[in-house]
Amino acid sequence: MEQDVLILAIESSCDETAASVVKNGREVLSNVIFSQIDLHTVYGGVVPEIASRKHIDKINQVIKEALDKADVTLEEITAIAVTYGPGLVGALLVGVSAAKALAFATGKPLVGVHHIEGHISANYIEHKELKPPFVSLVVSGGHTHLVSVKDYGTYEILGRTMDDAAGEAFDKVARAIGLGYPGGPKIDKLSKEGNPEAIHFPRAKVGDSAFDFSFSGLKSSVLNYLNGCEMKGEEICKADVAASFQKAVVDVLVGHSMEAIEQYGLDKFAIAGGVASNQTLRRAFEEACAEKGVKFYCPSPVYCTDNAAMIGVAGYYEYIKGVRHGYDLNAVPGLRLGER
Repeated sequence: MEQDVLILAIESSCDETAASVVKNGREVLSNVIFSQIDLHTVYGGVVPEIASRKHIDKINQVIKEALDKADVTLEEITAIAVTYGPGLVGALLVGVSAAKALAFATGKPLVGVHHIEGHISANYIEHKELKPPFVSLVVSGGHTHLVSVKDYGTYEILGRTMDDAAGEAFDKVARAIGLGYPGGPKIDKLSKEGNPEAIHFPRAKVGDSAFDFSFSGLKSSVLNYLNGCEMKGEEICKADVAASFQKAVVDVLVGHSMEAIEQYGLDKFAIAGGVASNQTLRRAFEEACAEKGVKFYCPSPVYCTDNAAMIGVAGYYEYIKGVRHGYDLNAVPGLRLGER
């Protein structure tokens, strides 16, 4: 009988300190997350120095809790996986340092994991039947990537944002209309009270690229609209602004994704990343995929935002492929998908 592979995973790329134990790449035995949202809300966004210091405070605690909840010991762990990029360099260094220390102390293999690969792999947790190839859209505060998943750990980037990530645009627009941070959930909630057709905001096209994204112009258009209303003394309906802005983002994300599905002739599509928990976006993809006869996959919200379970899943597939990292593994804040 084959022995179970238990991955202890660590994630600290931004403002969540997380640890998880994942069994055989698909079963989550524990998933512990310490969120710093309350700490950063007062500043209107993540402050890297504060995030790094809080990771140091919490990293050992979440690792111990993940092992306890999974009811396993460090000796029973097969390998240790950790996010080493992309992300905030100080935050990444805390997780990477903790993982290297544990690997050195226990003699367990060390596996560095790409953060975006982790987000894509989150879909494997609850959808046991999902296997490559498929198309995935990773959409979060820092990333907007349209990816062809050719195999486990093998990717082709079809399109990416040329400026603001979708989640970043949500945060900036939310701040402009007085909703505060984090913007995504607040805009999604307020938009339910508004008319998405009330204001026409632009849907950007990036040159001749069918799959690249640009949200900077959309953000500027919203700000110009707000400024124009203020200068004319016109009342601003925040719900209409939120709904119209969100529809512009959703239209572009869905449109590009469906073009990719059609062009590459695939019948499976998955979304991932923090913005993938947006209910309007999920419904739009459900409808678009149903129209095309495409199977649609999305993780539960807890696996959309940053977490260590997704890193454990991605780490498992890297581990069984033979990927190992030495104690010279370092944080790579600008790591591109597909790089090692």
